[in-house]
Amino acid sequence: MGVTSEELTTQTAGRTVPLAFRDRVRAHPDAVALRWLDGTAWKERTWADYGDQAARLAGSLADLGVGHGDRVVLMMRNRPEFHVADVASMLVGATPVSIYNSSSAEQVAFIAGNCGARVAIVEDAAFLATLLEARPRLPDLRYIVVIEEVEHGPDVMPWSELLQRGPVDLDEAASVAQPTDLATVIYTSGTTGPPKGVMIDHANIAWTVQCLRVALADIDVIGRRLVSYLPMAHIAERMTSHYQGIEFGYEVTTCPEAGAVASYLPQVRPEVLFAVPRVWEKMEAGVRAVLASDPDKAAEFERALEIGAKAAACRADGTELPSELVPPYELVEREALGPVRALLGLDQLVTAISGAAPISAGVFGFFRALGVPLSEIYGLSETSGPMTWEPFRVRPGTVGPAIPGQEVRLAEDGEVLCRGGNIFRGYLDDPVRTAEVLDPDGWFHTGDIGEFDDAGFLRIVDRKKELIITAGGKNISPANLEAALKAHPLIGQAMAIGDGKPYISALLVLDPEVAPVWAAGHGIDGLTLVELASHPEVIEEIERGVATANEQFSKVERIKRFVVLGNEWMPDSEELTPTMKLKRRGVHAKYATEIASLYD
Repeated sequence: MGVTSEELTTQTAGRTVPLAFRDRVRAHPDAVALRWLDGTAWKERTWADYGDQAARLAGSLADLGVGHGDRVVLMMRNRPEFHVADVASMLVGATPVSIYNSSSAEQVAFIAGNCGARVAIVEDAAFLATLLEARPRLPDLRYIVVIEEVEHGPDVMPWSELLQRGPVDLDEAASVAQPTDLATVIYTSGTTGPPKGVMIDHANIAWTVQCLRVALADIDVIGRRLVSYLPMAHIAERMTSHYQGIEFGYEVTTCPEAGAVASYLPQVRPEVLFAVPRVWEKMEAGVRAVLASDPDKAAEFERALEIGAKAAACRADGTELPSELVPPYELVEREALGPVRALLGLDQLVTAISGAAPISAGVFGFFRALGVPLSEIYGLSETSGPMTWEPFRVRPGTVGPAIPGQEVRLAEDGEVLCRGGNIFRGYLDDPVRTAEVLDPDGWFHTGDIGEFDDAGFLRIVDRKKELIITAGGKNISPANLEAALKAHPLIGQAMAIGDGKPYISALLVLDPEVAPVWAAGHGIDGLTLVELASHPEVIEEIERGVATANEQFSKVERIKRFVVLGNEWMPDSEELTPTMKLKRRGVHAKYATEIASLYD
């Protein structure tokens, strides 16, 4: 988009998150910054309130001896206090580090110990118990703060007490952190070994936020509404709702559980929405489940989507709708597409993004046809979030071109490499693994295999380490197979198997929302999901879905055998990461018997 990395670096020179926060508080003190649901009542906090609480907590942290270069670990759900604690830590020059809520005491001990945390701020009694179990292995940890009012020992401090102390001067405190200081350390989920601490400094964040501002230049982003529901330990949520939230003055509604986001959307009507593919999949499944009870309405809606898809293609190309398409589109928009968007709470979106894992072409096309301005983004923790993205001129099947200022190229083996001001500063206290991915010329080696189209839009083929190499020596992308399989409504999750095997097979998980509705529509009532997974009619329907998916692939790539599972794979489990990526090693270990049966 006509801007170089050097220009972005110049534009953001000297900027830090605390300076951006101070500027936002001073410029728009009465605007709403944070919203949350307290029981059945909505509550909100203005930027002035947010600034006051952050300044008070910063004063308390300073009294506790927390200062420049120290680390503060945060373990809580998505709630306003996270934002306050994160900013307060930076106002004294410390680095806030968020920990996934599902982490065990052993994992907490590793992360808090690896970063040398001086203070821990946790949400409630359950998180406090985990932290206390880990504490004997944390000699650097001096204080624990708990947000909820719970029984605690003398070495634990209540959050409310820390907010009673005098605030620091916001103007002075905003200047403590320097651009080269670490703004956070993002710990990878550890699916391929011990978690790595991705060091991201203030300069990384300032550069990345500015490049996203350039990418979104076609719309006014200031003050937009969004829902924050993904783990704050994940760079996508941190970048979207926290760092961009501060710089762009977003009105952030916090949703404590990712599973509840669908109920929040109609109440918030967000204008910006980032979601992982599983969230989009579940929303589409919900719509189709409702329509399944009325075949005539379902057929009518499919016709509306066909017209909507043509309109979406015009929008992606930046062209006007053909005159003959205008009347039918206005009709289906008024009577079908618009009402469904409103029902889902997606009717006021100015941009919607899918990321963190591949989204199937079917799900992506569904929302584009519905009129949702959906685009796909690609990036990693090591790129401070985004690497490639085009929010408006979308090419389905790609993750867009390089973001403004980013250099992206392919190595000889197809690995995606990138360079720019968003590239992380290395893994914390791990120079060996840092050297494995950062070369002397500043190129970050992603570990992903990709290819460019004629317009410079990137398509991700798969992870280098996840490519299946069959016994016959054929390299196969499991992600592409899995996305095609999940295009069938009954299949909620899929994992392709076949490394070192004579053929490709798959574990398929029934969608817990669609399967019962489908079963009822076929006269199958009263069965559990586990029972449905072995029902002959369900298996027959799954076989048809697998056959349809197989049509997209060569003979050697096709699924030969499969097992249907009735137990849902949940985020933060043996099977999925908190952002719903497959934990392949975990699945292989847990379902070893089922996998073995596929090759009997």
